Amino acid sequence: MTKTLLTLGALLSLTPSLAAHYQLEPEHTNARFYIDHFQTSTNHGGFYGLTGDVRYDPQNEIGSVALIIPIQNLKSGSDAFDQHLKNSDLFDEAKYPDMRFISTQWQWANHQPTRITGDLTLLGQTHPVTLTVERFNCYQSPIWQTEVCGGDFSAEIDRTQWGMGFFVDKGMSKTVNIQIQAEAVKQ
Repeated sequence: MTKTLLTLGALLSLTPSLAAHYQLEPEHTNARFYIDHFQTSTNHGGFYGLTGDVRYDPQNEIGSVALIIPIQNLKSGSDAFDQHLKNSDLFDEAKYPDMRFISTQWQWANHQPTRITGDLTLLGQTHPVTLTVERFNCYQSPIWQTEVCGGDFSAEIDRTQWGMGFFVDKGMSKTVNIQIQAEAVKQ
């Protein structure tokens, strides 16, 4: 994990110094997934306690984000299902204890982010993912006594790109919908 944080720090340092530094607030940042379960219902779960850094300068349209998603914090509402999701058939927590998303490009309209493209590393493989910015805002936090920025983000991925093909051959969807809620505190 320390090596990952150092790598993320090095990547973020490449962002122009004009951008303010924000730290993701784990209690207000999560990533949830939804997947069709044999065309009958939708299975879902979420990852909590996410950490990472954001660089953000809306006037100059500069942004970057590095997000660490710990597999150990996966929750589905069922302890037995959580353990199944964490085993080697799916997220393989023992071998890959976290996922990472590192942005490579932000798209803007009127000084607001609209799409964030980056590299998602899952199960030791890295592939591009584009997040759609559903909403984004900054405010002066009465709790943190500083600026907080955040929003809602969504994406759709094909899990087989990362080698997660469990039960695809039996008719379970390979398409996963992802919803991320994030807030970051200015440092």
